[in-house]
Amino acid sequence: MTRRKSSYRSLVSLQRDNAVCRACVEAGYPLGSLPVFEGRPGQRALIYGQAPGVVEGEQRRPWRGRAGQTLRRWLEMDEETFYDTFYCASVTRCYPGRHLSGRGDRPPTPPEIELCRFWHEWEVRLLRPELIVPVGGLAARKLLGLTRVSEYVGRSYEVDGALAIPLPHPSGASGWLNDPANRSQLDGALRQLRAAVYRLR
Repeated sequence: MTRRKSSYRSLVSLQRDNAVCRACVEAGYPLGSLPVFEGRPGQRALIYGQAPGVVEGEQRRPWRGRAGQTLRRWLEMDEETFYDTFYCASVTRCYPGRHLSGRGDRPPTPPEIELCRFWHEWEVRLLRPELIVPVGGLAARKLLGLTRVSEYVGRSYEVDGALAIPLPHPSGASGWLNDPANRSQLDGALRQLRAAVYRLR
């Protein structure tokens, strides 16, 4: 049974309830995992993804699959440094399962996204990150209202006092990075992001 308090005083208490959330299942949506997120109080940077993949759902740890390996390579971080630096969460917390077509993962529906919004809002309120990294189009759209990758990669934004530096999704599912000009945009975004992380240390 999903537990949601009207307010939370600690991130640990919020995480305890989020870890057993079944709100989407209770609403009739098929999910392939329990919630996936990782972090601790005091972390000053937040990575905000789209949804866990099948590997993340099985291991219940964010960014464990191929996309996570690519992301850490982009950031020039080993696993320990990555998880020590970033609180990891996503627009929806559970692996949504395979697409009905059999190709790729099922995209979260708007009602599922809305049901998960509660956890993100309280995370940000309690964590108060100084740096937020939306990864992928869904995260950029929900956090910043941005829709086109070419318009936001390489730029920075302010969100509730935090610096936001969006990145394209590292899954390789889109061909956006096949264009050399787009790879140049990504390089610019990564330079900004590495500098921002360095300032937090």
